[in-house]
Amino acid sequence: MFKKSIRNKLIVLLLLITILPFGTSIIITYYQTKEAFKDLVVQENSNLLYQGKINLETYLKELNALTLSLYNNPDFINYMRAPDKEDNYLTIGLVKNVLQTILYAEDNIRRVQLSFAEEERVITASKRSTVVFSSGADSSTVFERSYRQAQLSPFNMYIDTTQAQQGKNSIFLHRALTNVPSDQILAYITIEISTDRILELSENLYNQETEEFYILSSTGALIYSSNAEVFAKQEEQEWISTVMDSNVDQATMEWRNDDFHGVIMYDQTPAAVGGWVLVKRVPYTTLYENAFVVTKINILFGLLGLSLVILATLFVSFKITSPIRVLLKNIQQVKEGNMNVQFESLGSDEIGILGFRFKQMMEKINQLINREYKLELENKTNQLKVLQSQLNPHFLYNALQSIGTVALKNNVPQIYTLVNHLSKIMRYGMNMDEDMVPLKKEVNYIKAFLLLQQERFGDHLEYELNVQEEAMNVPIPKMILQPIIENYFKHGFDIREGVGKLTVEGKLDESFLTLSIRDNGVGVTEERLAEIYQHFLAGRIDDNEEKTNIGLKNVYARLELYYDGKASLHLSNHREGGLIVRLQIPIIMGGVRDESDHH
Repeated sequence: MFKKSIRNKLIVLLLLITILPFGTSIIITYYQTKEAFKDLVVQENSNLLYQGKINLETYLKELNALTLSLYNNPDFINYMRAPDKEDNYLTIGLVKNVLQTILYAEDNIRRVQLSFAEEERVITASKRSTVVFSSGADSSTVFERSYRQAQLSPFNMYIDTTQAQQGKNSIFLHRALTNVPSDQILAYITIEISTDRILELSENLYNQETEEFYILSSTGALIYSSNAEVFAKQEEQEWISTVMDSNVDQATMEWRNDDFHGVIMYDQTPAAVGGWVLVKRVPYTTLYENAFVVTKINILFGLLGLSLVILATLFVSFKITSPIRVLLKNIQQVKEGNMNVQFESLGSDEIGILGFRFKQMMEKINQLINREYKLELENKTNQLKVLQSQLNPHFLYNALQSIGTVALKNNVPQIYTLVNHLSKIMRYGMNMDEDMVPLKKEVNYIKAFLLLQQERFGDHLEYELNVQEEAMNVPIPKMILQPIIENYFKHGFDIREGVGKLTVEGKLDESFLTLSIRDNGVGVTEERLAEIYQHFLAGRIDDNEEKTNIGLKNVYARLELYYDGKASLHLSNHREGGLIVRLQIPIIMGGVRDESDHH
């Protein structure tokens, strides 16, 4: 019902016209804004990361400058050149003053240590104690590895982040102090720095709820991590090796794996301040958050607009289809037999004109029905008069029965048999109550007809009836075979060679009943067959048409009427001579059941 309704089709069409463009625009807008917002967020975070790198670089340069300030003090340089020669009160005061100046120059400096290269002497200044002078191998070799890194560095400086990598709150800045202008190393100065300032700078570079931030050393070790899980499993983080293996100091890349889906941005500080890498990871949910918000707003307004469109669509469709439904309702009443349909005007448009014409047509039909009804009454009256003037069929049956009885009394059984067969033929033909009969009745009728013909022609006629038993109950049109068999006696029997032979076969073939009538006449030429088929399709029967065509055409027309084109009538010449007429009839009828309705 849904597919047949114009109203439903119109509603669907109007909805598609509105929903498809709207949905397409939403999708296109979403993808366009998503990429635009993604680029914007990436650019903003890249700028923020760059600014963070500058701030961290500035802070490390300030700490490095504290170690370089020692070169501006000639007395301290002279002391480092010969620390064992000047060990008086003024020299000790100078050393204390220099180390304490560095110690208190920045709040996050916890300790300053000076280790002499030639002697195993160490001077340490911390905020927890005074300046301590000590000697011995243990004191000077604690940072031996870091000193070696500082000595090998082109900048004579090395930042040790080992403790920060272990989760402790300290890093160490080591500088090798040389005897300028030579490369002779006089001493090493070490500054222990709290990472509080670095943490403060880092926390300003990312959103702790939606983003992740990391600081990597120049070797790829995590100095700072906003994600404790990543810090604990840093050996499993493939993105760290990917970042460290890149040949650029600043870049952006997309990353997708089981743990993270999003964009990774990184920026590296100069090697002069440690070559640290600042990394920021932003998930796609954060990148596309603004796009989601814009899309939701568009969808909200779109739904409001769509609701109005749907209401307008329903109004228009009901306005257009309501008159059609009224017209359809009245047509249904006509179908059910109510010819006196009345309805109000459907308007002045095309549908209104159609309704007006329909009313005019029904008035005209009612007039024709009344006239035809009167003519039918007159026709029935005339037929009754004709029937009254004809012999009563029962009188004929009784007369034939009387003749048969006389034949038996006079010992002439042959006459009785012939009269009996003739009685069966007449009774079968005059019974107008049946239009469809079982094949068995038709076969019995044909058998009686052929027996009479055999009595007439004697040994010059042979016939054979081969019908499957399971096909006997299949209903077929009454007297559908008689015209075909009669044609043989009219047109094929007299011009035969030898004994006339007629074979009738019937069998079931899947959902069809196949009936074949074959004779041994001279057959029909191909031109004549084409002419017969042309007469089948010609329509009405001409009074001047050959009788052969009339009989076969009646058979063809009845098959078309009963089976609506699903039955077939086929004529062909047999290879041994004679004509074969084959009827193929569907077992389940697809046409009308009552032929008399179409007289």
